[in-house]
Amino acid sequence: MKIKHIQHNDIDFAKWDECINQSLNGIVYAYSWYLNIVAGEWDALVGDDYQVVFPLVKGRKYGISYLYQPLFTQQLGLFSPFKVDSQTINAFIDSIPQKYQYQIINFNTFNRLENPKGAVFERVTYQLDLVRPYFNLSSNYNENTRRNISKSIAMGVTVNKMLSVDDYILFKRANLNVPLTDDQYNNLKRIMVHALEEGIGEIYAAFSEQRELCAAAFFIRSNGKVIYLSAVSSKWGHTKRAMFNIIDKFLNDYAESHLILDFEGSVIDSIARFYAGFGAMRCTYQQLKVNRLPWYLKIVKR
Repeated sequence: MKIKHIQHNDIDFAKWDECINQSLNGIVYAYSWYLNIVAGEWDALVGDDYQVVFPLVKGRKYGISYLYQPLFTQQLGLFSPFKVDSQTINAFIDSIPQKYQYQIINFNTFNRLENPKGAVFERVTYQLDLVRPYFNLSSNYNENTRRNISKSIAMGVTVNKMLSVDDYILFKRANLNVPLTDDQYNNLKRIMVHALEEGIGEIYAAFSEQRELCAAAFFIRSNGKVIYLSAVSSKWGHTKRAMFNIIDKFLNDYAESHLILDFEGSVIDSIARFYAGFGAMRCTYQQLKVNRLPWYLKIVKR
């Protein structure tokens, strides 16, 4: 396979997006519009005239060129309408320009790395197939999840899809424990606006009996997968178990659809238990780290 390194301005975005659209492992993070928001002027490796594509999300700091995994983008890696083997994956990794001395790349769940030139770490996400009726989905909730949904309903929490993007962003700013930068909030807003305009995004919002907003979640859909991309609760929302109510409402709405809900996983045990409590299954993907920095910079990097 002939692999080309293509600069951002020379990428054929129509061919790129068609490849993602037709890919066995296509995902919303990999579309050009999404990458343009989260990564700016990303480059690409392209095989056989866009039959296999691999985004390179690049940065430069202190004179060092590097690759990184952008926020709101859990997985990238190789995408193709055809099954990609580990030999092809390694060929693309070997084709990454040598100037990128430091690399962090999250490959997608369909890419499996074998003996790459770098360190590989297993990462976890949680996924739930929505093909079954709601009764069957809810039967797989654990006892804690059922109890929290019942408590939320008993406390008068209701869920609708009437919240605006601006109000969602304001609510997230006010209640996020680890604040984002203004640029990161702007990127999230741009993703949400585009997704809602294209009919592939939805905001679910939970309100108290007094009509006070207490939790909200944004879902984005493509390629047979819907991603729980962003969520936030107020202290009041945590008390009222509002996020349990939101997820239950979403599953009720999308039961018997040919979609897989991807919760995006978490290294925090309590959040992972929250996902698993809805019957979601643990699923792994791989992160590649390559560090060719000089020894004195490696010490700083640690």
